[in-house]
Order: sequence, then structure tokens, then C-alpha cells
Amino acid sequence: MATRWFGAPVQRSEDPRLLRGRGTYVDDIDLPEMLHAAVLRSPYAHARIKRIDVSAARALPGVHLVLTAEDLGELLEPSPLLVPHPALTQPRTQLPLARDEVHYAGAAVAFVVAEDRYLAEDALELIDVDYEPLPVVASLEQAAAEGAPLVHADVPGNVAAHLVQRVGDPEGVIASAPHVLRERFVMERGSAMPMEGRGVVARWDPHEGMLTCWISTQGPIPIRNGLAAMFRLPEHKVRVVAPDVGGGFGTKIMMFYPEEILTPLAALRLGRPVKWIEDRAEHFLAANQERGQIHDVEYAFDDQGILLAVRDVFLHDTGAYTPYGIIVPIITACTLPGPYRLRHYYSEFKVLYTNKVPVSPYRGAGRPHAVFVMERIMDRIATELGLDPLEVRSRNFIRPDEFPWDVGLVYQDGGPTIYDSGNYQAGLERLKEALGYEQFREEQRRAREQGRYLGIGVACYVEGTGIGPYEGAQVRVESDGRVYVSTGVTTQGQAHQTTFAQIVADQLGVDPRDVLVTTGDSQAFYWGVGTFASRAATVAGSAIHLAAVKVREKARQVAADLFEASPEDIELADGKVFVRDAPQRALTLGQVAIASNPLRYSYGENARKLMQMQLAGPRPGPALPEERGGPGLEATAFYSPPRGTFASGVHGAIVEVDPRTGMVTFLKYVAVHDCGRVINPLVVEGQVHGGVAQGIGGAFYERLVFNEEGQLLNGSFMDYLLPTVEEIPPLQVEHVETPSPLNPLGVKGAGEAGTIPVAALFASALDDALAPFGLRIREMPLDPCRLQQLLKEHQNT
Repeated sequence: MATRWFGAPVQRSEDPRLLRGRGTYVDDIDLPEMLHAAVLRSPYAHARIKRIDVSAARALPGVHLVLTAEDLGELLEPSPLLVPHPALTQPRTQLPLARDEVHYAGAAVAFVVAEDRYLAEDALELIDVDYEPLPVVASLEQAAAEGAPLVHADVPGNVAAHLVQRVGDPEGVIASAPHVLRERFVMERGSAMPMEGRGVVARWDPHEGMLTCWISTQGPIPIRNGLAAMFRLPEHKVRVVAPDVGGGFGTKIMMFYPEEILTPLAALRLGRPVKWIEDRAEHFLAANQERGQIHDVEYAFDDQGILLAVRDVFLHDTGAYTPYGIIVPIITACTLPGPYRLRHYYSEFKVLYTNKVPVSPYRGAGRPHAVFVMERIMDRIATELGLDPLEVRSRNFIRPDEFPWDVGLVYQDGGPTIYDSGNYQAGLERLKEALGYEQFREEQRRAREQGRYLGIGVACYVEGTGIGPYEGAQVRVESDGRVYVSTGVTTQGQAHQTTFAQIVADQLGVDPRDVLVTTGDSQAFYWGVGTFASRAATVAGSAIHLAAVKVREKARQVAADLFEASPEDIELADGKVFVRDAPQRALTLGQVAIASNPLRYSYGENARKLMQMQLAGPRPGPALPEERGGPGLEATAFYSPPRGTFASGVHGAIVEVDPRTGMVTFLKYVAVHDCGRVINPLVVEGQVHGGVAQGIGGAFYERLVFNEEGQLLNGSFMDYLLPTVEEIPPLQVEHVETPSPLNPLGVKGAGEAGTIPVAALFASALDDALAPFGLRIREMPLDPCRLQQLLKEHQNT
């Protein structure tokens, strides 16, 4: 059966509903007798709690519940450590409410439930907390310093983890190399800032003994499992639904924020629904953040620009806790080699606690740091040897005939870092043509004669995607011929309702509009992990494909019995099932679904057609042959990848810099991406567009600034700037397809690709534009003021 829908630019089926304002987000859920919650947060980054007096708050009319740590009983336990690791010797996760000490400004101290949010906020003002301020660790440098204050009194040196990986003989190669350079690179913190903040609505039904929670999350099933354990309920009596999610980007990854425990607890205790919605100030203060790292790099290369060895020692800021283990720095360490033939590599990192908001993956998840370091190395080699930067990259690329390429490192999933496929040179050639790379130097020369500073920047990357452990799916054909698909992953903008439908449509010969996809509901599909790490299309998509194949084969077997033909001669197309070369005797897929269940009743044309063809009567043999796989035209399948897949790409941009003001304008931007076989090019391009916008924000606009007391100084959109459509240039997206051999669809992830190389590309373009000033960028993010300052500092040296 020829592919019809896979690879087609099908318009997103979600868009009409969302654009008309018919989406359902957590805050849209209003239940009868619902109460509203608010959280009291610590104003101190580090302090001892000497006393909490909540009597006035509890006495306020309309207040139904006030919780402190003393009220939680058995629930006063640290939240689960989601991803343990042997190198994480000092893990710390937070309590639902701080008990004796707070470790970052914004930590939850008390939880109030009242008739409305306004009243709950008023009650917060009546809670009297006596804090004793303690020394604050506000930066990585301070955390690593000899004799530094301790974030956690029982964690020596603030070191949560220390991990070393080595490939080849980097020390020996560096000692004998013709060229050796040393540099420090710094990346500061940013935040995801999804349009929809976090939110929870919880309802307890005592008649059914059912706890239902609607949560803006990327992992409802792990949360379901955790809530069931915490509240000692059977898992089937806890339903967690992620409805429409207005952006996740890692901030809503599967973990237990305090509010995800406290809101269900309040509903259970009060017997009434409870809603908590995060406001923007809370998102700044308490939603997980990412990015902060400092890299000290030593690298060696020869006279031809071949990178011989890299020694990278870096510090990673995990904030006050390690809820997601040390996944982010592991990804950084494993991503740094990039698309290059690096045979000698030393990676060492320390994960340090600071008195800041905890860190978990944010779109890119450690990869932007690594790409920034490696691409800065490539540009520096070109400068030192007087070579073209793209030529240096070409000379170091892994060749197509060298795949699979074993990087020699242990990846985030515990498996080997092995690139499954790729063609990096083909992507670079596509970029050069689309960007007008060969013609740019003349344009740059003319601009400089006019006093304008143009620069061109390029950055290559490899992105680990499609990690396990598994995902599953069910595909079911109803009697009306429509197909229902359910899977445990969530969707927060990835167009799963469209792309998953395309996968099924190809196998069952139906229109994607007749495939209805349900995601993110633990009641609709019981098992799963979640949507993160660019894994949904690869892992859940493969499970959906396998389930659809089972349904197709079942339909062919049922139809073969009905038509007295061989299953191999049965075809599915245009919603019909028929014998090859005899389409005039076709049954609809719905009619085959009816026939697949001896006790299934149907009305109307489906039933009449079956009666007329005398296909609905009793047939000899068992009512349900074992090979049919159960009643109904449905199947469930699971897919567990053998290891992660590795997407890749190269981005290029032309910028203009005003040295007087520090302002930078993007004039042209091209992204070439390889995510294996493309299910839907429109969807992939949308993912890349959104990622590039976030990348530009993280490179030049978005930076969280903390003072020495650990206080966030720019906790609003007045000071923390997001790029708008005015700052994002028109984007051209090109595709290179090297199918992955690791999954049945040949796909790789695409969700984070747009973000990963932008900081490196931006630095490269700034270096090029400001070459007359001799400036080299070694930090991200920048802003106009910081760029001006760097220029002044460089001119004064």
C-alpha cells in the first residue's frame, strides 16, 4: 500500500479549535463548589523558619484550609528523585512545604484555600513567619569557592555530583599538539516563560473513590502513579489529565511541584474541588529554570585545522535541589563533541547547589551550552589559522560512511552515545546556498565602507532525541469507520493530533480527519512516560504505528474471511476494505469493525449492507479465533527504543550590529534540519520557528539577574524581555533526511532543534560583525548594554 499521508504538509487539525478560543486549559475548568488556593512564598533565599503563626489566616471568614509543614503528616516527605545517578551522591529534593529552612526565594511555606483567589491572597498577608536569615550562595563562583557558605548544611562544598568521562588519550594528545588554546565560556540562567503558567484543579468523588486532577503538565501518567502512592489509592482510582497545555518547554516536565501535591490534598481533606493557578510573578520566583554553567576548556588542533583533543571542565548550577537528577549536565557533556570526529575528549563536571530556584530541563536541556563551547572552538581555530570557518567544520565532520558513530560516552538514558545516521556536509552545503554565504563578503565590505557592521554566523549541532524507556498506544476502529487513537504522551503545541493521525491514516487507508487522537489522559491510556526530550514522535509515534499495523492486519484477516479470499489480497484505501482488483464489493472499515465482534450491534446502512451480503450471520468454527487477537478492530502496542536517535542540523544568520548602542538586528536566518523521515514538514518548520524565537530570546533578551542575596532583580516582563515578532526575522527552513535505522518510522526528534544552536550562531555572527574591533564573545546571553560594555572593556585593554 503506497504511502499517502506520511510526509505530506497536512494542515494542523488542532488549529481551528484553538484559534477560535475553544481550547480547554486548566484555568478554563470551573467545577461546582470549587475553592481556590494561593501559596505563601519565602522572601528570603536562605533562612531558618523559627515560627509560623497562621491563626489569623484561619480565622478569616471564607478561608477553608491553611496548611503548613506541620499539617502534612506522612506527606511531609521530599518529592521523588526522578532520575537517580551513581555520580549524584548528594541528591536533595524539596518538601511540599518548607519545614525548618528555606533554600531559595519563592519556596512554598504555606498553602491557603478559600472561597476565591482574592480571599486566599488576603489570608496570606495574615500569616506571620519569623525568619532568621542565613548566608546566601548566589552564584556558581561563590558555591565553588573555598570555605563558601553551605546551601544544605549536610552537603560538603555544595557539591551534589561529580562526574568524569574520558575518550581516548586527551592529555597525551594535548601535550604534544602543535596548537593548544584555553578559554572560559559562561552561560547564565533563563526561564521558559510559557504563555500558560502552571495550574492544578483537583476533585475528589467519595462515591466512586476517584481523585481526578487536571494539571498543566508534560507527564500526567508519572504524576498519576506518584499521587496514587502518596494518597494510598489504587492507580485506577487516580485520573490525571493534561488538557490543552499552553506551552511546556521543560518547565512542566514530569515532576512534583509542591502545588501538584497540595492541591489534591486540599480536595481530599475538604471534599470540594480546589484550583490553584500560577501567576506570572510566581512563575518567575518558583518555576524551575535552567542554563547556568561555566566551562574551562583546553583544546588542541593541527596546522590543517583538525581538532585533535578537547578537555572540558565545567560547573553546573542546579539551584537549591536536584529534582531531575543531573540529566542537564550529562546531556551537555555528551553533546559537546557535536558532528565532529573527536577521538580524544575529557569531560568533567561538578553539580553545585546554590540558593536559587531548582533546575530542570528547559528547551535545549544542556545542549545549547555544549554547542556554544564547541562552535566557539571551531571559529577560533579558523581565526588562528586564517581559514574559512565552514571549511574548518567540513574538515572535521563525521562522514556519512562512518555511521553509526560511537562517541564513546554514556548518554542520559544510561546507554551509549552512538549517532545512528547523518549527513552533515549535505546540510552545510544546503545552508551555504540558502544563506548566500559565498556572496556575503562583498556585501559586508560595502556595508563597512558605509559605516555599517554586518556579520555572518554559523553553528552546527547534533541533538540526542527519541530516548526511552517506552511509550504505548491503542488504535481502535468504531462502527462508523472513524479511528480512535490514545497514547500516554501529552501535547503542548507539537500537533500530535495531526501527525499521529497521519501515521495511522497511512496504515488503515483513511483520511487523517477521520482519526481522532487523545493524549495526556491517564484514563484513556494507562501506561506512558511523557512528552519531553524530543521523543514523542519517535517513541509514541512508533508505538502508534505498530498498533495501527496490528489493526490493519486484523482487518485484512476479518475481510479475508468475509470475502473468502487470502489476507494478502485484501487492500485498505479511502476508508474501504476490498479484494485487490475487485473494489466494487468493498466494505467500509466500519463494517469490518462490526464483523470483527460477533456481539457488536449496529444500525443503519452498516447493518443493512452486512445483512444484504449475508456476511453477518453465523459462520463455522469458533466465534473468536485466537489469531484474531480479541474482539473488535483494535490493538495495543508498545515501543521501547534500543537507544536514543540523533538528529542534527546547521543554522546560519546575517546580523547587523550598531557598536554605539549595542543593538543587534537579524537580517536573514536559515535553518537546515535533519530529523530523519519528516512526518509533516509544516509541523517541523513550526517547531523550528518557535525554537529559533526562543533561542534568539535566550541569546540577546532573556537573562535572569540575581543579586548577592539571591533575590531576582528582573522578575517581570518590564525587565525580563521576550522577543516579539519585530525581533524575529523571516526564517527559511530546509530539510535533509537521513532516516534512523532504530525505529520503524525512521524518524528523529525535532522539538528542541530550533533553540540549540542559536547562542553559538549569535556569538559567531557578532565576532564576524565586530572583527574590526577584535572582540570575541565568550558568554551568553548578552543584551545591548552588556555588548556595549564588552566593547569598551576590549578597547581599553
